[in-house]
Amino acid sequence: MKRDAVYDHRAQQAALPVTVHYEDGGACETMLVLTPAQVELYYSQLGQLIKARESAREHER
Repeated sequence: MKRDAVYDHRAQQAALPVTVHYEDGGACETMLVLTPAQVELYYSQLGQLIKARESAREHER
């Protein structure tokens, strides 16, 4: 998947390409559409996950 995330200021939505993986091994590409509030929430949550990953990597050393 090589598309970038985009923000449509008129619709006030962000669109992010994602790949959905199914339990049976199948997958499909689609778009995840987010409201501004959802973008901010996921920004915060992803930031926490990145910090947790960095912390785990430091403890492995």
